[in-house]
Amino acid sequence: MVRQRWRAFFVWEFAMAENAAELAHRLARNAEAVCRHYLSAGRREGAYWVVGDARNTPGRSMFVRLRETAKGPPGKWTDAATGEHGDLLDIILESRSLTDFKDVVDEARAFLSLPQPAEPSRWPNVAPARPDAPAGSSEAARRLFAMSQPIERTPVEAYLRQRGISALHGTGSLRFHPRCYYRPDEHSPTETWPAMIAAVTDLAGRLTGVHRTWLDPDGFNEATLGKAPIDTPRRAMGDLLGHAVRFGVAGEVLAAGEGIETMLSLRCVLPTMPMVAALSAAHLSAILFPDMLRRLYIARDNDPAGDSAVAMLRDRAQSAGTEALVLSPRLGDFNEDLRLLGIDALRAAIREQIAAQDVARFMEMAA
Repeated sequence: MVRQRWRAFFVWEFAMAENAAELAHRLARNAEAVCRHYLSAGRREGAYWVVGDARNTPGRSMFVRLRETAKGPPGKWTDAATGEHGDLLDIILESRSLTDFKDVVDEARAFLSLPQPAEPSRWPNVAPARPDAPAGSSEAARRLFAMSQPIERTPVEAYLRQRGISALHGTGSLRFHPRCYYRPDEHSPTETWPAMIAAVTDLAGRLTGVHRTWLDPDGFNEATLGKAPIDTPRRAMGDLLGHAVRFGVAGEVLAAGEGIETMLSLRCVLPTMPMVAALSAAHLSAILFPDMLRRLYIARDNDPAGDSAVAMLRDRAQSAGTEALVLSPRLGDFNEDLRLLGIDALRAAIREQIAAQDVARFMEMAA
């Protein structure tokens, strides 16, 4: 009986590790060993492993947290040069140039010396690895993001480029899922569509939710602009209030707006300015400010909801002692400006609306 219980626990324990979040947690407990193995071009400096990037390039742009600090748990990393951030599974993916998430899981399990989990049919009385996460919860969001893959050479990259967005640097917050569940309503069967998955994070970089944009598998057309032909091709889940999809690391200057495509369009002409997408007008008005923020650009959508969100956010920023400047599109939003008016017209319009010192600081790469 003892042997049976031990065997059941053994299988349950390692079946749990199959989950990406559990693997990332196990890797984080051995963060320095992971870094020494996969980021051998770097070195330890205090509580961090310092290296050029997640592909093990020599340098000092990327910092991997090796132990719990006031800024968060071990195993998390930030690349100051690109604004990208992630966990140790991302490091395995990049340093080994992997493309299939199963290969990343296999590599991580091999590093941790975990055996492959036994087939469930061989252990009929073993409990499931982990209970299902509640629908729409932050845990469900984390699992969905972990199961998705980087956007390079995927329908997400094609979708964004077809919308005129060529600046795809620092988009580690975006991923692709080839068969993301979609259910029109509680009475309808579940469907699957390809989707862009966007991580919603708090100011410390912790994933609190995700946003899904289901994509048309037949490609781009002007009627849907590349989104799937379903009733609600965009939905979010998890803890969203105050949080956002982030592009770049916020400093003294930040641009904030509603849509992912809107903010990525602005990044085409302000390639080094940190930006966040709050995903809706209501959530835009409630975003939380980084402590060091001194100037906030608010990217306005040209509609009544957008005007209301801008007014509320501007008042909050000014009350916090932060300068707030509004960026207004000529058409409905900045992606529409980019697609229909062109990048030169968008650049000229934005140049007139931002502070003179920020033209030189953030526009010089696009000039």
